Amino acid sequence: MDPSQVLTIGREGLLTLLTVVAPLLVVVMAVGLVVSILQAATQIHEATLSFVPKLLAAFATLALVGSWMITSLVEYLQRVITSIPTVLG
Repeated sequence: MDPSQVLTIGREGLLTLLTVVAPLLVVVMAVGLVVSILQAATQIHEATLSFVPKLLAAFATLALVGSWMITSLVEYLQRVITSIPTVLG
């Protein structure tokens, strides 16, 4: 196994990770931004007020795109496992 193959597998893994996690991060960050703007406007600084909406948004996002996330990760894992003989050989 030469270093270029290792770097290719690693780069593909990181890219897969970023594309799988991106929808969840974007939604949670957007909800956090909206909640923090509302907290600043109303002068209410309750810790659970920012945590609960982000948690609910994360669960809703996972319910909507969770199957796509699992499918993407399984496809990546299958590509890596099937490439083992060619990488080692």
